Amino acid sequence: MLEKLEKITDEAAALHSKLIVLIGERGAGKSKLLSALGKRHEAHILNVGSELGRRLSACPVKLRPLLATDLLRELANGRAASDLLLIDNIELLFDRTLQLDPLDLLKQLARSRRVVAVWPGQLRDGRLVYAQMGHPEHQDYGLDGLVPFAIQ
Repeated sequence: MLEKLEKITDEAAALHSKLIVLIGERGAGKSKLLSALGKRHEAHILNVGSELGRRLSACPVKLRPLLATDLLRELANGRAASDLLLIDNIELLFDRTLQLDPLDLLKQLARSRRVVAVWPGQLRDGRLVYAQMGHPEHQDYGLDGLVPFAIQ
């Protein structure tokens, strides 16, 4: 799996959007695979939940939606190893109070560098899904502008 992911990551450098999304059931090894890729490329993983969460907790609640995107970009710029950014634990981006579009944010980060991100939801009928329909954080996206990498 690691060799296949590495090949796709290398090929993504030539794409307009260089976003690779790791998709798989809970416990499938997405984070472990991301960690192995990070070791090969001497790249640290950006844990969005803890790092962005820590930064946002220091901000007034009303300003968090305004600052979240800039703080994420700042963290990404500090964490990227050359032109590779590895991202895990993005569930915080789905928090409705932040008023973010998580997939769009990842695509923006992937315009200037290769980004490999762990998707916390599922791939259903050719669409990325986060949370069940009816849940306040439910999101449903097409696969345009990204490279899906499914882990069985």
